[in-house]
Amino acid sequence: MTSIFNTTSRGLHLLLLLTITFNSFGQNIIKGIVVDKENGIPLPDVQITCMKDNTQTRSNQLGEFMLVKKGNYTFSIAGYQTKQVHIKNSKFVIIQLRIHSLELNEVIINANHIPEKLKQSSSTIHILSRKEIDRSNHINISPVINRIPGIYMHSGTLNTNRITIRGIGSRNLYGTSKIRAYYQDIPLTSGNGGTNIEDFELNSISYLEILKGGTSSIYGSGLGGTIQLIPKKGLLNQSSIQSGVSFGSYGLIKGIIDVSYGSAKSSTHIIYSNTHRNGYRLNNQYDRQTITMISDYYSGKKDKLTFIGSYIDLKAYIPSSLDEETYLNNPKAAAFTWEQAKGFEQSKRGIFGISWHHQYNEQLKHITSTFSSFRNTYEPRPFNILSEATFAIGIRSRLLGKTKVFNKNLNWTFGGEFFKDWQESETFDNLYSKFPTQKGSVKGDKSSHFKENRNYYNFFFETNYTMIAQTQISLGLNFNKTSYKLDDLFYKGTNLNQSGTYTFNSIISPKLGISHILSENMTVYGNISHGFSPPTLQETLLPDGKINNDIKPESGWNFEIGTRGTFMNKRLQYNLAIYHMDLSNLLVARRTAQDEFIGVNAGRTFHKGLELSLNYQWIKSNSFSLSNYLSYTLNDYSFKDFIDGINDFSGNKLTGVPSQILSIGVDIDTNQGFWGSINFQYVDEIPITDHNDLFSKSYKLTDLKMGYRLILNKHLSINTYFGLNNLFNEVYASQILINAQSFNNKAPRYYYPGEPRNYYLGIQVTNKF
Repeated sequence: MTSIFNTTSRGLHLLLLLTITFNSFGQNIIKGIVVDKENGIPLPDVQITCMKDNTQTRSNQLGEFMLVKKGNYTFSIAGYQTKQVHIKNSKFVIIQLRIHSLELNEVIINANHIPEKLKQSSSTIHILSRKEIDRSNHINISPVINRIPGIYMHSGTLNTNRITIRGIGSRNLYGTSKIRAYYQDIPLTSGNGGTNIEDFELNSISYLEILKGGTSSIYGSGLGGTIQLIPKKGLLNQSSIQSGVSFGSYGLIKGIIDVSYGSAKSSTHIIYSNTHRNGYRLNNQYDRQTITMISDYYSGKKDKLTFIGSYIDLKAYIPSSLDEETYLNNPKAAAFTWEQAKGFEQSKRGIFGISWHHQYNEQLKHITSTFSSFRNTYEPRPFNILSEATFAIGIRSRLLGKTKVFNKNLNWTFGGEFFKDWQESETFDNLYSKFPTQKGSVKGDKSSHFKENRNYYNFFFETNYTMIAQTQISLGLNFNKTSYKLDDLFYKGTNLNQSGTYTFNSIISPKLGISHILSENMTVYGNISHGFSPPTLQETLLPDGKINNDIKPESGWNFEIGTRGTFMNKRLQYNLAIYHMDLSNLLVARRTAQDEFIGVNAGRTFHKGLELSLNYQWIKSNSFSLSNYLSYTLNDYSFKDFIDGINDFSGNKLTGVPSQILSIGVDIDTNQGFWGSINFQYVDEIPITDHNDLFSKSYKLTDLKMGYRLILNKHLSINTYFGLNNLFNEVYASQILINAQSFNNKAPRYYYPGEPRNYYLGIQVTNKF
């Protein structure tokens, strides 16, 4: 009996010891996840090293990890900056890593909705990093965009711009069309296809992902490509306040306040900016205030909520284009009628969105975003005064999954997007000519009043299938339906009632892509994709204001091959793409009166080109860094079949796009605080008319920026900078108005003068808590 009791007692003691041991071990287990700081994508295979004993572990495919003890750790993975973290408690830990600007091919991207490394993508995608954005003056995005191969941004003034990707969008006379844009998951493209990104505060953007070529299999309408603006986000467990002011030529004054708050599970980032500039030309004053907020909240390892809000208040005067004689001899002038009318654009614009990310399990994830936007515009022009109010709502939802087929990895996404906007627009006679010159625009009688209801919906499906080792096949498919409804509220029984419903045929857009990793340092890829873009409202209107039911969306096929990789011990990073696009139902802007145009389907174009980008790290040490970049665009865009009225332009060059663009730059950074960059760009001549009897002159621009960064302590730092744009005072046209016509025996106004040499300087003070 005693023996049994002793045995039982020893067993109970052993059980108690084991229980205490396991409980103690369980309490020391630290769980967490590693994510991309800006887009929140989980990062797999991150190397996690304990700095005390050099023991290592790695994150799994969901970015999750487990540690058995507290302490100091390093988190490192190719494409991202290594981060040291002190882990002091056993709560769920979220580690955020920033992208490395010199290892972009290794970055996890989301442009195709299926997270993957850039080097594995079968599409041509360019990442414009924060470092590249910081080469500019933070006022104008066009110098930044124009360093990307395959893209050219006309910039007549800060508020008059036009972006083209591979020649698409070049025939839109004012603004950007046929190119989609998103702010995170919120569309910046309106219901009629117009896109505006230039009003956003550059300091609020972390980086851009630009997907070139037909992207309709993913985003619906988007013949030229898609631009994703990835906003800056705050860091977890860190708070800061940054304030800055800058001054420059032509009365530039800009102030900015940047506040960030971060706890263990959430972060909030708010940026306010106020920009004023008198402008280089007459009637060129620019005033803009912006406030942007983005907040992330991690409710656990499976759920994340993101809140986004942005508000822009803009008033910008419009000098418009000039004829050749005035452009060469008096480039500061404004167009005569625009100066007399004191034409301007005043708009208030806001976007708001909420995104929910939920990880059901290792194989399935759900992302849903709801969004809303508004824009109220008042624009006095010499020929009339426009008043517009637009309100939009929408939802975008998708599932992302992983499975195996024939024991091979298959990643897929399936989802849909619905977008609806309402626009009410009125025009009024402008009576400026009946009043003294200093009066400017005067509203007269109403001349039109429309309400438009626009909507579209997409369903999309895309897969990445690892067919054989190192080879991935991509398949995509999109179904799109777009419709407009127009109500003519000005109809009084004496004029034609222009009300009606206009629905485009359903469009199915497929994509087939393949990528193959030849070695650790080289990948080759290719794809065939379909793209389309419905006409804008302005392109559908006939001279009497009635919508043309016979007009068709532009559509085309994109064929491309490319390669990405590194050489010379990964110091040289390269991207090369060769493409051919066949575009049909070309929409042509036919001018009917001064500053008035209609759209017609008039032909077919071929877009052939080569895009090259190189980044080379010459020196990288603890005390000094020297690198340079090169981007080159070579294209041959031409009209294949183009008959406009009695004119046959077949075989001529496509108007509005340069055949070559070369950008070269050098970046320097030192641990003593000095930094700088110098950037050179050559832009070839641009065809101005469809006849190809007039070309703008080629030009060369050199920009310089340098600064000094002083770190006073671990909390407080100061950054000062100085820059010169157009260092050698080149005379050039920064935007071309193609096929401009002469009226009233006056020369056609083709040219927007580029600014001569100009400077800017500023200071930023950052305090981290």
